[in-house]
Amino acid sequence: MEEQSLGQRLHIDFPLFFGILVLCIVGLVVIYSAGGQDMNLVYRQAVKLLIALVGMVIVAQLPPAEIARWSFGLYLFGIVLLILVIFYGDVGKGAQRWLDLKIFRFQPSELMKLSVPMMVAFYLADKSLPPRFTRVLAACVLITIPVLLIAKQPDLGTALLVATAGFSVLFIAGISWRLLTIMGGLGAACAPILWYLMHDYQKRRVLTFLNPENDPLGAGYHTIQSKIAIGSGGFYGKGWLNGTQSHLEFLPERSTDFIFAVFCEEFGMLGVLFLLCIYLFIISRGLYIAINAQDTFGQLLASGLTLTFFVYIFVNMGMVTGQLPVVGVPLPLVSHGGTSMVTLMIGFGIIMAIHTHRRFLSF
Repeated sequence: MEEQSLGQRLHIDFPLFFGILVLCIVGLVVIYSAGGQDMNLVYRQAVKLLIALVGMVIVAQLPPAEIARWSFGLYLFGIVLLILVIFYGDVGKGAQRWLDLKIFRFQPSELMKLSVPMMVAFYLADKSLPPRFTRVLAACVLITIPVLLIAKQPDLGTALLVATAGFSVLFIAGISWRLLTIMGGLGAACAPILWYLMHDYQKRRVLTFLNPENDPLGAGYHTIQSKIAIGSGGFYGKGWLNGTQSHLEFLPERSTDFIFAVFCEEFGMLGVLFLLCIYLFIISRGLYIAINAQDTFGQLLASGLTLTFFVYIFVNMGMVTGQLPVVGVPLPLVSHGGTSMVTLMIGFGIIMAIHTHRRFLSF
């Protein structure tokens, strides 16, 4: 048996940890500017970041076999919590998404961003790959149940992220292109039904995406102001703390969902390229760990979690630049907020656990 490195002993993947830390520091810098130079906002985010990092390190100590054993129980627990939300959930901003535990409010849908890919990876891990049609169908059922429960709250953005997390594992498992085409066709055929079931505000978001100038002072205001901020940044940006769209309060949700627009205005295209390089490094490292995982469960789960992280980035940047409807997805590890950050950090802790618990054998 070869001698373990420091990272192996601490169960921390230092390249991945370094990339995450740099990204979080960038987030604190931008939050200070976007929040009107409010240090209390930065302190609160720093505390949440510290809690999330501690959670990541703790999860990284768990052997992948232990994580696999917890998959079904965690998935079932999450389903029960989502059902409880329907009957006893706390209402906020017109949505019933939280369980009030008196000490703090908890959003069970965040748990499903982890438990759904874990469950799908656990289900497929001991079966031949690529999966047969019946197994793909069973995996789709496992994904669809929590997605429908989350969409009912209503929280379409989180429902889409949970669906993406589950289907990412299916995609990595080698689902055939024929099945993908059939599923895509079925999804397109169900689009009219989905439109009928959508709430009025969700329909407005889609219509606003297609033509934001139709209601520039109402539903299209976020997108229009965001694109103005991005365009005004130019190549070099206006400089840190010098963004007019954010500091003159034209840009709404500037420290949360639309923080990317603040970043673009102040740091320009050059800063965006730097930010994208950090994201690319983290994604590349996650996929490298997935490729080198020693079992099917680890390969599927690490790949699925990494691709989910990519979708977070893609959706947020897409909606801020007007290429996707506004769905309330934060820019990962940069936007202000705690719940999403903790979920992402635990996901990275799982990826680190898969990598650092590998067995090295000498022959």
